[in-house]
Order: sequence, then C-alpha cells, then structure tokens
Amino acid sequence: MKEYTLEELAEYNGKNGKLYVAYQGQVYDVSDSYLWEGGIHQGLHDAGKDLTEEMDEAPHGPEIFKDFPVIGTLKE
Repeated sequence: MKEYTLEELAEYNGKNGKLYVAYQGQVYDVSDSYLWEGGIHQGLHDAGKDLTEEMDEAPHGPEIFKDFPVIGTLKE
C-alpha cells in the first residue's frame, strides 16, 4: 500500500480529478462521493487533508469511512 506524505495528500484535493482524505493514518479515496463534489464536503472539510482532528466536529462518526476504499497510509 502506498504511503502518502501530507504534501502528496494535498495533491488530491479535486483539482486533478481525485479526492483523497486521511483519517487516523489511513488514506481514503472519496472521489466517487457526490458529497465531496468540488473537493469540499458540506462546506466544512477539504479533500487532500488529514481529517483526524476535524472529525471531532463532524455530525457523524468515523464509521462513515467504511464506505470508501483505503488506498494508502499517511506517513508520519
């Protein structure tokens, strides 16, 4: 599985057609979700970022990520 740095993850903010986010060290491909259209989720979260801390403010829990493929890990 590929390891992504924060800089590499930032490249997948939707501008190149792919949307990736990280949560607790896992990198998820959210490209197929209409909820991430344009690289922004509900006007609150940007693709291409580590959302681990931001998830504390989300109205849902991390179980939401089970619907998306894990495509890598976040390099510390």
